[in-house]
Parts: sequence; C-alpha cells; structure tokens
Amino acid sequence: MFKNYYVYIITNEKKTVLYIGVTNDMQKRLSQHYFDSQNAKKSFAGKYNCYYLLYYETFEDINFAVLREKQLKGLRREKKGKLISDFNPNWDFLNNDVLYTDVNPTKRRMND
Repeated sequence: MFKNYYVYIITNEKKTVLYIGVTNDMQKRLSQHYFDSQNAKKSFAGKYNCYYLLYYETFEDINFAVLREKQLKGLRREKKGKLISDFNPNWDFLNNDVLYTDVNPTKRRMND
C-alpha cells in the first residue's frame, strides 16, 4: 500500500507570511491550521493566520518529504516566491482544489 506525503506552503490572507510543512493528510492538516488560527493560536501558522495553500509537492517516501521540507525552509524568501510562482503564477489559494478533490499531482523523488 502506497502512502502519499505532502510538502506544502501556506500563507495568510495578505500573503505576507509563508509557512512550510509536511503531512500525510493534506485536508486534515489544512483544517488543523484553520482551526488553530481561529481559536487557540498556539502554532506559528495559527498566530499568523496561515491556512491558505499556495504550493505543494507529493512524495511516496516520508524521508524524501522531510528532506525537501528542510530544503525549502532553508531558501530565502525570494526563492520561495519563485517556487510558488512557477507552480501557481497568480498565487491563488488552492484550498478548495485539495479539500474537494483527491490531491495527487506528479509524485516527486529527491532527484527531480
């Protein structure tokens, strides 16, 4: 049985803050970010109201997903912005795309 892992970038409504994370359940994780931003505000994403999805990659191996998350976190803001723009040129919020459909873009390996 294959499991999907996602590295994702979310932002706040004004797109001034970026948060990078990894999950095996994108729909559940986005719901958790939304809940925290509206209630407890205990996490970074919650404090800055980050729950709008801008970017994601899919992996079959959690180890590669975690490595990619660390790699993205190490990028400067400009490079993160270019990565998002190449994937999502208008920086549209993709939440509805993943909340109401099966998230399964091209799977990535670390060599891609």
